[in-house]
Amino acid sequence: MTNRKEAVLQGSMWLLKKTRLLVLAMSVLISTVAVAQGTPVRFSVQQKQVSPTEVDVVFSAKIDKGWHVYSTGLPDDGPVPATITIEKKEGAQPVGKLTPQGHEVNTYDEMFGMKLRFFENSVRFVQKFKITGKTYNIKGYLQYGACNDEMCLPPTQVEFNYSGKGPEDAPVAKEEEEAVKEEVPETKATADSMKTDSSKTASVTIASPTSGENLWKPVIKELDALNDGTTNTDNSLWYIFIMGILGGLVALFTPCVWPIIPMTVSFFLKRAKGKSQGIKDAVTYGISIVVIYLGLGLAITAIFGANSLNSLATNAYFNILFCLLLIVFALSFFGWFEISLPSSWANKVDAKASNTSGLISIFLMAFTLALVSFSCTGPIIGFLLVDFATSGNIVAPAVGMLGFAIALALPFTLFAMFPSWLKQAPKSGSWMNTIKIVLGFIELAFACKFFSVADLAYGWHLLDREVFLSLWIAIFGGLGLYLLGILRFQSDGDTHKAMPVPCILLGLTSLSFTIYMIPGLWGAPCKAVSAFSSPMNTQDFNLNKAQEVHPAFTSYEEGMEAAAKMGKPVLIDFTGFGCVNCRKMEAAVWTDPQVAEKLTKDYVLISLYVDDKTPLPEPVEVVKPDGTKRTLRTVGDKWSHLEETKFGFLAQPFYVTVDNEGNPLSGSFVYKEDIPGYMEFLEKGLENYRNR
Repeated sequence: MTNRKEAVLQGSMWLLKKTRLLVLAMSVLISTVAVAQGTPVRFSVQQKQVSPTEVDVVFSAKIDKGWHVYSTGLPDDGPVPATITIEKKEGAQPVGKLTPQGHEVNTYDEMFGMKLRFFENSVRFVQKFKITGKTYNIKGYLQYGACNDEMCLPPTQVEFNYSGKGPEDAPVAKEEEEAVKEEVPETKATADSMKTDSSKTASVTIASPTSGENLWKPVIKELDALNDGTTNTDNSLWYIFIMGILGGLVALFTPCVWPIIPMTVSFFLKRAKGKSQGIKDAVTYGISIVVIYLGLGLAITAIFGANSLNSLATNAYFNILFCLLLIVFALSFFGWFEISLPSSWANKVDAKASNTSGLISIFLMAFTLALVSFSCTGPIIGFLLVDFATSGNIVAPAVGMLGFAIALALPFTLFAMFPSWLKQAPKSGSWMNTIKIVLGFIELAFACKFFSVADLAYGWHLLDREVFLSLWIAIFGGLGLYLLGILRFQSDGDTHKAMPVPCILLGLTSLSFTIYMIPGLWGAPCKAVSAFSSPMNTQDFNLNKAQEVHPAFTSYEEGMEAAAKMGKPVLIDFTGFGCVNCRKMEAAVWTDPQVAEKLTKDYVLISLYVDDKTPLPEPVEVVKPDGTKRTLRTVGDKWSHLEETKFGFLAQPFYVTVDNEGNPLSGSFVYKEDIPGYMEFLEKGLENYRNR
């Protein structure tokens, strides 16, 4: 007995040493995600002398993957195009239009109902000037719009101010007053906003006329604290890690893994010279499993790249691929066919393991397990990797696979340390096939979710809300009938034994969920599935007429003053006339009856349009958080400056709840068609406002 305790103690110490590396790896993975993202579009501007009488102003941009910058000459009711405004031109005249250079993408956009042109990766905009004087001075700015699949930047300006010498025989340069007010022909811009000469630009601090500077006071740290340092669009790494563990536990109870555990543990204990050596071998075996699956997660990140993983969530092609993969996995679990790797692979690895010794032999045995069990673990791993890859976290696949591998490897170590536990473990049986069938239904349900993303992106209207709900009603209804023993599969055999009590309870739960979704076919909100189903605005037959929500104010100061008088919290909506995803949120989330009631009765809604071209009384020069100066010329410039300096964010849509002093109440919310999440966001803000 004493020897056994010593062996277990030695094995425990060995396990502690080995797991230190895993803990360190987990810490490194988590820490690497805490990196602030830079500006997705970076412009530089330079002057290029073409000839003694001609000069080009060249704007060059580097664009992050997943983002795009719109081209010139787009219609007025579209997104923000690239335009140039000339504020001053002494001894020079613009020649022609602003010219884009690069690979221009031309595509039809369903939301705007027009063809849009934009650039990805890089672009150059060139404006030519003819020198007409002995000296020249040109001053102005380029304005551009940029978006990705989830958000848009506000109209952003790149200023320039160049001077130089012209031909000796040219006349003395003289500023042309009328030209200062003009923009290059046929470009869309803020010409009317420039009623004042740029030399009159004021350098002042933007402040509230009613509450001094308090409403403009930065609250970035407070907002970060409420957000826990993250945005609400990405799954946290701890959530992903836990999901990986749950996936590993499910895989553990499949027919390909569970029966192998007692055989593997017995093998290690019998071949070892002592108890402690057997435990060490089993621990090494478990760590090898972790290394194999962790390596798989790292490989996924390396193959796709960090930027690609961040854009997968809304990429239509990938979502179609994921949908098809999940359908194939589901059919495999139903027993239609078996997904397995070539048997020769496992035989070769197993033979190699038999001919070697030490750590290499144990690692190869773990690799053999991964190959042999692939028919059961493959669909589970595939489902998890799809979820992790579309979560928005760069290291999510690695973190998720780490959790999966730990859950899968831990029993081998524990049963080696405590062999008596094997006697109490459940025996292999038909219950493992039941788990596979249930997983098949779940994967079919999530396949609908991924196809819905592609359907919305392309506007096919193949999976509108009522069609989505019909499929889920059929899927979860079938799952309920199966768990009750009414529906049978070929892999279940010919037995008609009564289902165990847990299966019957789960079956009743699934049928109840099915009944819950049925009213959704006529427009019931069905909050529990709104985060997965197609948005309400895609439903053709809707007896529940959604309430339209309109902002109470479009001025920050006026809205805050009114909210203070009414004693209500404020929801600030940073939006844009050309923001596609802003319209999607308003159509899919704001039209929900509960959300609409909150916004109209419990909050004062202020919508601030960052692309509002209404001119300010006079241009205002301000200092940005990075220390650079910026000139605010329009109302939209003012609101984008408020968003950046007060809240530390510069994209739309962006929602934040604040009290009457402008302090955040419940963090922030960006583009995510998640009605329950949005309701939680509003409820938390209202609760904190009442507590204050």
